[in-house]
Amino acid sequence: MGLVEMLLKHPEELPALVKLKIAAMQASRAIPADPDLAFCYGILTRVSRSFSIVIQQLGPELRDAVCVFYVVLRGLDTVEDDMSIPIEVKVPILKDFHKTIYDPSWHFSCGVKDYKELMENFRFVSNAFLGLSKGYQDVIAEMTQRMGAGMAKFIESEVETVDDYDEYCHYVAGIVGIGLSRLFHSSGLEALAPDSLSNSMGLFLQKINIVRDYLEDINEIPAPRMFWPREIWGRYAALLEDFKQEENSEKAVQCLNAMVTNGLSHATDCLQYLSAVNDPSNLRFCAIPQIMAIASYAMCYNNIEVFRGVVKIRRGLTAKVFETRSMSDVYEGFYKFSSILASKIDNKDPSAAATQKYIDNIQAACEPYIFQKEKFSGFEYFMFLIIFLLLGVMVFLLWREW
Repeated sequence: MGLVEMLLKHPEELPALVKLKIAAMQASRAIPADPDLAFCYGILTRVSRSFSIVIQQLGPELRDAVCVFYVVLRGLDTVEDDMSIPIEVKVPILKDFHKTIYDPSWHFSCGVKDYKELMENFRFVSNAFLGLSKGYQDVIAEMTQRMGAGMAKFIESEVETVDDYDEYCHYVAGIVGIGLSRLFHSSGLEALAPDSLSNSMGLFLQKINIVRDYLEDINEIPAPRMFWPREIWGRYAALLEDFKQEENSEKAVQCLNAMVTNGLSHATDCLQYLSAVNDPSNLRFCAIPQIMAIASYAMCYNNIEVFRGVVKIRRGLTAKVFETRSMSDVYEGFYKFSSILASKIDNKDPSAAATQKYIDNIQAACEPYIFQKEKFSGFEYFMFLIIFLLLGVMVFLLWREW
């Protein structure tokens, strides 16, 4: 959907879209004077524009620690993803990565484009890491060690069972959630969240990424790396790549729905975690990706396009999610997108009962906190249209730099 078509269909999203564009521009320009941190923030903006905007929600000290944490793990992930690295070289690097972050002389050429630049200039990341307080360093080093060991374990292992799937997602995402919780605690801003809830925060995000990226991953050259558990997909096909074939569309969608349902099992844990976050900036940082995730679950569910191309949330809706300010917004977002998902359930689908159960749990957690917003009055709608026209010119001018 083009920008003009999107705005015609959803004019109410224009103000949020303008705000997000401005926030993106501000994030790209919010580069610290320190050259090491400047590199970290700069590379972060290029490898993850959306996260670079989210991270700006945090206070300065915690923001730097989280930025360095993310870039360190992005380096580790780059090593894991590069299939040209021989296993006998890759595994020791993954296992020892938590040591290399203390060594500014270490670098390694791998990855492509921005990721290659990150790895070849990793000294900036190490220096930025060494500039953090010891409490932050200890958390980052421990989480990097645990993640690297987990990645090494799955280099030659297939994800066969749902337990394997949960374990893999724990290593690559649950540990991120646990690490962030410990950074929050080290900052003195938050009580230490239970590891189980922190882990669920990571799994809820990671599982929808794995689902959404099916086609990109299955077509990866020289060889695909897939993390859909055979215990689920094996009920619907002999080979995971069979889902690409049009004649297998019905089974493909049934498998997709089972995968989405598995991910939804973590949603109420996420709501419980978010409800305990005290600092408003920390809440925004944590909540925005989670609402984006539930929106992605709703978009991917029962959607054959997951096996045909890229399924994306429209930009205007993303912009609305970035306006999240409070737990009331979180509950409203989870309720809204779970309702969209519920409307797509086919009772003949093998996972329908389980899907509905998880949606019922989500909505039961949200309903006590949801307040109905007043509809626009005629005058308010008229004024909105005027604002829409005035802002339209601004959008097209700003969009050139998007």
